Amino acid sequence: MHRPNAATERPLVAVVLAGGVGTRLYPASRSYRPKQLLAVGGDDTLLERTVARVDFADEVVVVTRSEFADAVREAAPDTTVLVEPAGKDTGPALAYATHRVAERFADPVVLAVPSDHHVDGDFETAARRGARVAVETGALVTFGVEPTRPDTGYGYVEPGTDHGDYAEVAAFHEKPDAETARRYVERGDYWNAGVFAWTPAAFRAAARDTPLGPLVDALDADDPAGGFEAVDPVSVDNAVFERADDVVTVPLDVEWDDLGSWDALRRLLPADEDGTVVAGDADAVSLDAENNVVAGDDVHVSLVGVDDLAVVAYDDRVLVVPTAKAQQVRDLVAELERRGEF
Repeated sequence: MHRPNAATERPLVAVVLAGGVGTRLYPASRSYRPKQLLAVGGDDTLLERTVARVDFADEVVVVTRSEFADAVREAAPDTTVLVEPAGKDTGPALAYATHRVAERFADPVVLAVPSDHHVDGDFETAARRGARVAVETGALVTFGVEPTRPDTGYGYVEPGTDHGDYAEVAAFHEKPDAETARRYVERGDYWNAGVFAWTPAAFRAAARDTPLGPLVDALDADDPAGGFEAVDPVSVDNAVFERADDVVTVPLDVEWDDLGSWDALRRLLPADEDGTVVAGDADAVSLDAENNVVAGDDVHVSLVGVDDLAVVAYDDRVLVVPTAKAQQVRDLVAELERRGEF
């Protein structure tokens, strides 16, 4: 084991969330092939890149669901893989992981990171700063990214009183419409990066009187399965952060994208002379067609007279969607799940 984090003198444990599927990247993402195990925009999988990003931590724990556990262990062999009793979003997953980390380490600080984001830059400095702030203030820490554009696909954090390394959180804002997003950016709000830091004591105190309360009690009684049965799926943002009194934000000064939908590839990959971006093992030929996204597995796509489309082909599935409506792929997947076809 590494020495304790010098900034806090307490063990810094990175908890990597790897239990989701990533429905908006269908059909590359499927029920058996989650987004974090895809090599989107690079050679390594998103999970492998995330684990490498947090290798400065004293320990790296990957929390996932049982059906992904073997693949996660193969992709991240030098981590501790923690299998949650059921996949119920980030709230229960992080409550469970925090409890297990607190059992294993003396006075740790938890750094919670998604496994499926694009990050380029000095992540370590900001992460260590956030861990130190969590210890010194006893607050829950959320990391905010300065927006590069108004974006309706992200939540926003409105900062309040500035304390130098961190600011108090005045409010959290859900994904807005275009006009509201512009207002948030002009006001100086951050994108909510979904990266957090806390001490187990702070998280436990904040979570007890929330929808996660039954799980917290069950974990104390050594009944994680019963605890998961007692709670509904809920994000840690909705369950804890938006209800807590003592929440602060630390700036995360990196290039960041959550790779949530196919249009995101335009921001990450170089385009050809027609403005078309190609990802995966795909080839594309365009004729009077511009600004498209093509992705697939051993597929050749020809585009004629169409603009601003995402054309995605994996396995026996083909998706065609205007890039402006890429977020709606989630609704499509909900229908496929209802039919048992996801």
